[in-house]
Amino acid sequence: MDYVSVKDIRVPALGFGTWALNGRAAYEATRQALDLGYRHIDTAQIYGNETEIGRAIKDSGIARGDIFLTTKVSPANLHAGAAKRSHEESLRRLGLDCVDLLLVHWPNAAVPVGETLTALAQLRAEGKTRLIGVSNFTVRLLTEAVERHGADLFCNQIEYHPFLAQRAVRQALNGYDMMLTAYAPVARGRVFDDKTLVAIGRQHGKSAAQVALRWLLDQKNVAAVPKAARREHAAANIDIFDFRLTPDDRAAIDALADGERLVEWGGYAPDWDRA
Repeated sequence: MDYVSVKDIRVPALGFGTWALNGRAAYEATRQALDLGYRHIDTAQIYGNETEIGRAIKDSGIARGDIFLTTKVSPANLHAGAAKRSHEESLRRLGLDCVDLLLVHWPNAAVPVGETLTALAQLRAEGKTRLIGVSNFTVRLLTEAVERHGADLFCNQIEYHPFLAQRAVRQALNGYDMMLTAYAPVARGRVFDDKTLVAIGRQHGKSAAQVALRWLLDQKNVAAVPKAARREHAAANIDIFDFRLTPDDRAAIDALADGERLVEWGGYAPDWDRA
């Protein structure tokens, strides 16, 4: 496993995403992921699976300190009181006293950024999360959070894959010494049909998805949280630490970016960065 090291914290670079996994499927997929060697698990209030994720972690028998766990506050819960209450509910569902990383899931223009970040900082001070961060934040929102409100943020989780360059956000995050966590890292399956990624994979004895994940994790301070409901897909995703891309490989993948965004959430999506 590779690790991202930010602010003296080491995080397994490849995590397991649980979006759209519910009930028994969420529990079994998370148990399988932990059995396969994943030690970075990503969930959220709006996923509706925190109970199953918490139970899978407990039943795995793996020491809690060996697992990096992220959850996220719903954009409907970003006022200070709601953020605190909802995170307490998340902890009860997870069966834990503390998570490793608590994120603002989506920005909510109706709630001041500073109010939410102050509430998350208080939760951190109370020992209910080790770290705080954001998700789906643009450069403008990151600047407001860090420079105007002085927030000590660890991460911004954003859609990032070979077809969406995210250059402006990546530059900002590097400047703030923050981790970028890529969700939808295989572009919801689009990578499987890309001729460039398939050809590069053939040269290395890997799939197009494995090439896309390797390309992401080779970048500074970048982690990725692909979802995999089936054991064979989760096993393939974690089987990426035995090869390296060449400079020519990376240049060819860099050229694939066409700006196509796959994830939008009506009412909460910000004015995205264009570069």
